[in-house]
Amino acid sequence: MRFTNKQYVRWGDLDVFGHVNNSTYLTFAQEARYAWSQMIEMVVARAEVDFIAPIYEGDIYIDIEVWVNKIGNSSFGVSYEMKNGDELLARAKTVQVTVSMDTKKSRPLTDAEREFLTKYLEE
Repeated sequence: MRFTNKQYVRWGDLDVFGHVNNSTYLTFAQEARYAWSQMIEMVVARAEVDFIAPIYEGDIYIDIEVWVNKIGNSSFGVSYEMKNGDELLARAKTVQVTVSMDTKKSRPLTDAEREFLTKYLEE
């Protein structure tokens, strides 16, 4: 199963080349991930983006599909597809590490987190 989130492309997201700046795609992924998984305390350990087609306009909404590609002991992988209608704009992946907000150190996934993540697992 995939979670879908709409992200607004602002005019300010466009750069001097007239397209959405590459760093903004990670912001889109972050906002979609937050909407999907607010219950999990986590940090990003790794992020990668494949840019497929540029976004040349602001004032539109794009769809971000989110799913889990791997579940470990204290980390998990998340995949993203960013689309404008049927047009694939970018694919991204992040590795998330669960953390304790008290100690600021990594910790194992809880049973509830593992159960949540498993619903979105596509290997």
